[in-house]
Amino acid sequence: MHEVSLCQQLASAVTRAAGRRVVETVHVDVGALRQVVPEAMHFAWGAVVRGTPLDDAQLQMRELPAVIRCLDCGTESQLGPELGFSCRACGSADTQVVSGEQFLLRAIDVMTVPVRESPG
Repeated sequence: MHEVSLCQQLASAVTRAAGRRVVETVHVDVGALRQVVPEAMHFAWGAVVRGTPLDDAQLQMRELPAVIRCLDCGTESQLGPELGFSCRACGSADTQVVSGEQFLLRAIDVMTVPVRESPG
């Protein structure tokens, strides 16, 4: 389950970015070609952040569609469930992926009060 590895890296980046502020929500964009299962990602997030300063942070995911551009005719097409990479307009196989491979930390929502330090 590569979702665990993604969540570990995400939690590390969020922790660095937030500093001592309390994180309420983590917003990520996930491309359709990343093969991330939303339910598995949410489960992994909960497991990875349990017992850390991110324990109460919610994960909000936005899926970005997979889009290809034909290098012959220039047409951009959104891939459907069949995931054929040929151009929808001219049938050419000479295409490139324009969108859909992203995994991007888009934003974090933080509280303005700093995290309290543990005694001792």
